[in-house]
Amino acid sequence: MKKEQSILTDQFKRNHTYLRISLTERCNLRCTYCMPAEGIPLSPKSHIMNYDEIYEIAKVFVTNGVTKIRLTGGEPLIRKDIPIILEKLASLPVELAITTNGITIDRHIDDLKKFNINNINVSLDTLSKSKFKTITRRNQFKKVYQNTLMLVERGFNVKINAVLIKDFNDDEIIDFINLTKNLPISFRFIEFMPFNGNKWDLKKMVPLAEILKKVTSHFSNENVEKIKDAENDTSKNYKIKGFKGSFAIISSVTNPFCDTCNRLRLTADGKLKNCLFSASEADLLSSLREGKFIAPIIQRAIQHKFKIRGGMDTIEKLQKPDLHSQNRSMISIGG
Repeated sequence: MKKEQSILTDQFKRNHTYLRISLTERCNLRCTYCMPAEGIPLSPKSHIMNYDEIYEIAKVFVTNGVTKIRLTGGEPLIRKDIPIILEKLASLPVELAITTNGITIDRHIDDLKKFNINNINVSLDTLSKSKFKTITRRNQFKKVYQNTLMLVERGFNVKINAVLIKDFNDDEIIDFINLTKNLPISFRFIEFMPFNGNKWDLKKMVPLAEILKKVTSHFSNENVEKIKDAENDTSKNYKIKGFKGSFAIISSVTNPFCDTCNRLRLTADGKLKNCLFSASEADLLSSLREGKFIAPIIQRAIQHKFKIRGGMDTIEKLQKPDLHSQNRSMISIGG
């Protein structure tokens, strides 16, 4: 008997086992690559998923094959009901992880431990206090840095994400990697990506080849080791010989990983995005509230997923504002 295909498998035979759930559009930082300077119109509270709705939608995905859920935002930890959300999702047979800016994570350590959430990604785009204020429009560097070290000390698996922007923080690449000398962390460099309102320009991007050139020039080719990438990994992983930690490059623009993509995104207002770059969305929350089955909606959305970057399969297409400006701002998609 022929095995029935999962509703999470698209027309290119990619099986989607990883769901990223944004809990809120709100954030206590204002990062320039994520949020327009003027901010964004926030969805009314009644349009945002409550904890029961998050659980019910997540359960459908897990029942159909999702094995990992990452909570994002905005800043997910500013939701007052975050302990309830963690408890409900932890009852599902799935790996839970979280991406945070780290400002308030020290208040949630007990819950993270209680619900076995060990994989924490912290966004930290600079090691300079003044640059931090420039890019986040807030003066919270010390808190974020201290909390990141605290997470390492408490035994969490910590990855630090930095969006590299030409002539802003690309001069810190070596400093970032040197953090991995004595800390068992992964420092991940993310290419600057185009979203509505973030004034993306190809000239501001620091591509994978340029990053590696700087690294090998400083540490030498012999000391830069390529690590085997995990299945469906978005990053190219490396380490410096003798260092405790590692570093990675997420090159969504210059070297997209679309062929092995297994990721889906659920926005805080309950819309399913089949690709980070796609402007199309499927409304799961409204259907759930109407008592409808959402599995067929999920299946249709996944079947319409483009092969590469929401249809922007060339650098030339990425540079057309009328294409990428149709997408949301990153803050309302979820990191």
